[in-house]
Amino acid sequence: MNTKYRIEIFYSPSEHKTYSGKLPHGIKGEFGPGIKSLIITLNHVANVSEPKIHELLENVGVHISRATISRILTKDTEIFHQEKAEIFHEGLKATPYQQIDDTGARINGVNHYTQILCNPYYAAYFTVPNKNRETILDILLCGKEKVYCFNDEAFDLMETFNVSQIWMEKLSSFKNKIFSDEEMRRKLDCVFSLKGHKTTKKKVLEACAIAAYHQSTDIPVVTTLLSDDAPQFKQIAHHHALCWIHDGRNYKKLRPIVPYHKEKLEAFLDRYWDYYGKLCEFKIKPDAEVAEQLSAEFDQLFTTITGYEQLDERISKTKEKKEHLLKVLLLPEVPLHNNAAELAARAKVRKRDVSLQTITEEGTKANDTFMTIVQTAKKLSISAYQYIWDRVSNKFEMPSLAQIIREKTR
Repeated sequence: MNTKYRIEIFYSPSEHKTYSGKLPHGIKGEFGPGIKSLIITLNHVANVSEPKIHELLENVGVHISRATISRILTKDTEIFHQEKAEIFHEGLKATPYQQIDDTGARINGVNHYTQILCNPYYAAYFTVPNKNRETILDILLCGKEKVYCFNDEAFDLMETFNVSQIWMEKLSSFKNKIFSDEEMRRKLDCVFSLKGHKTTKKKVLEACAIAAYHQSTDIPVVTTLLSDDAPQFKQIAHHHALCWIHDGRNYKKLRPIVPYHKEKLEAFLDRYWDYYGKLCEFKIKPDAEVAEQLSAEFDQLFTTITGYEQLDERISKTKEKKEHLLKVLLLPEVPLHNNAAELAARAKVRKRDVSLQTITEEGTKANDTFMTIVQTAKKLSISAYQYIWDRVSNKFEMPSLAQIIREKTR
């Protein structure tokens, strides 16, 4: 049932002014905080589409248009956007590592990507046009303007990215200088010519952006990043840990037909997961001597020759990732798998299955924000509906999710 409010109006002859009464606290526009919070919760917690929300409300006697439902989901959400920024800032400080993953997204028929960053205290969503290193750095900079630094680390990264020595020598005149985005691109156009050497310029931009990010003092800098083996996640943090579950899936892709090969694969996978179990035990009780033993055992396990060519190639590829797969021996607090980020990405996928896409940038931003709030509230064991109602009603009786993260990590 809809509620009709009658507001008294008074006229002051002496002041020649009209005064009107105020609506109850939290009432703004046609609907109160209860209906607004319910709509947001149905859409972002229960993954109910806007047409189905409209159908439900009409069936229970709430006369509301689809356009109004859309406005409730996308308009006047500034307070929530600010809360998302605070959640992300506190989440980056909450643990010594961050987990990252991405999944596809669509905006008005155009393919985009949703980057998900998380740890045990939060999950944050960012839908962007690209999924390269520079895009991820833009996210990690928390809205801070990107700069580029030509320090020793930048030149080391250029070497890692296979920038030729000739170009590095030409860039050496910029050593120890910092440039804004506009200045940097102008300098590179002078060195490489306006339209030439696009790949090399991209590598230089990434190297200098990463080096500048690592020197930041006014934002939480991620020192350890856990991800799958996608190239865009590499070199962003000083420590890059890889997910054992992702690596193990590569072995499941092998489909041997010969019985001998099947036996070899099954036998090796038994040893693979036995070793993984030992790493899990090490996390619980870290020990320097045990770490050395596990490192040696890794070398022994992943130099195995089975005679099954595809399996031997796969084993060799795992061995090449030793430093990143065994990051746990150096940093026992880092998880061995990236399941948390995958689960957060799955929430986005379920949302996409129902709604397919967003239409406007405003709707996309609202979607990312509410997904961040809902998934973070879930991790913190907070009722998303109660939290959204508290904010929509302007009561602010509940502490912010960022404050809860801060208190839990003191």
